[in-house]
Amino acid sequence: MQDYDALAARIAALTEGERDEVALMATVVCEIHTSDPRSDWTGFYRVTAPELLKIGPYQGGHGCLTIPFTRGVCGAAARTRETQIVPDVDAFPGHIACSSTTRSELVVPVFGAGGRLIGVLDLDSNQPAAFNERDAAELAAILAGVFGDL
Repeated sequence: MQDYDALAARIAALTEGERDEVALMATVVCEIHTSDPRSDWTGFYRVTAPELLKIGPYQGGHGCLTIPFTRGVCGAAARTRETQIVPDVDAFPGHIACSSTTRSELVVPVFGAGGRLIGVLDLDSNQPAAFNERDAAELAAILAGVFGDL
């Protein structure tokens, strides 16, 4: 299980005073990816046009470059503005297989000031049912602390 208090403290210290979204995403993704062995791909997809996500900073193998809000787990999180916990990606209708090794996924929407959707944080695991509600809540709180005032 992840030590979220320590992760949140590291991220807060590393991002203090930074206002650039991409720089923040790069730092957050690095800290999450290196601290959580369940995730074999960790990254952000940024809202770059209406109903469109484009890949942002990530760690792991190559990801999909563009995801419309109408497709996949990331699209569902962006479209509904709700976290998606997917214990078995093969059972998720419309799952986009960016990597053949992904078995489960957690996607958390990222909001800026006034509830503006900035993008989504995507964690992919090669283990089934790798993520749970606690992971979702803790990561959402960390993201709100980093991006909530932008």
